[in-house]
Amino acid sequence: MYFIAIIKRTFPKNFKGLFLRHMSKSNDIACTINVDKQSEDYAGDKLISPSASRNQEPILQVLKRFLICDIDQVEDESPLFLEISSGTGQHLAYFAPHFPGVKFQPSECDVKVMKSISYYANDCPTKNIFQPLLIDIQNKLSNYGFEEDSIDYMFNANMIHISPFECTIGLFENAGTYLKPEALMITYGPYSKDGVLSPESNVAFNASLKARNPLWGIRDINDLIKLGNENNLSLIDTVEMPANNMTLIWKKD
Repeated sequence: MYFIAIIKRTFPKNFKGLFLRHMSKSNDIACTINVDKQSEDYAGDKLISPSASRNQEPILQVLKRFLICDIDQVEDESPLFLEISSGTGQHLAYFAPHFPGVKFQPSECDVKVMKSISYYANDCPTKNIFQPLLIDIQNKLSNYGFEEDSIDYMFNANMIHISPFECTIGLFENAGTYLKPEALMITYGPYSKDGVLSPESNVAFNASLKARNPLWGIRDINDLIKLGNENNLSLIDTVEMPANNMTLIWKKD
């Protein structure tokens, strides 16, 4: 059973979000990156994920192709970049200094990593990362203070395969509702295509995921395209990434 958690934190004055965790549609399903304490390095509140350290630079190079912002500091009209399932918080800490005019909003469902995300936000030299929101993506983003057609970019790395498919459904439904017209959702991770999963390392990884939780597993791009079509999202680019991963670029119609 997954329980409601409520925390009190200090948030930026220019963000009018709701910061209490809402119960997910299914009480025993949580949409979050699984933070394995045996594989994470601890330094007080700061968590370091080796996989995030490895993939942050390749992902940044993709973001540089698709993020548009010609100002060098945060303003009221700055683009809003919402990360779903921020994990340790490393990704936005790495990305944000390269886009100082973008407002970066991290979020997570796992209260155990919120201090780490906050640590990275506070440590950002360009100060354009907001404090994290406790979000379960199965819920409507309006529950957390977002308005429809208000988000410029949504980003999600390594959640789709390490969560029940209901979380992916919630991700696409929310993107279709809360992204601005022609705005982008960017997803990163391993995927199969046309029912074929390769190479063998991804086959073994998928088996290990299902052994840990039968509801987890690497998703097929065709299934995601269908889900995108149902939510006015079109797959406009597929970028091959290191370690047999891909970055998928979705555009709201």
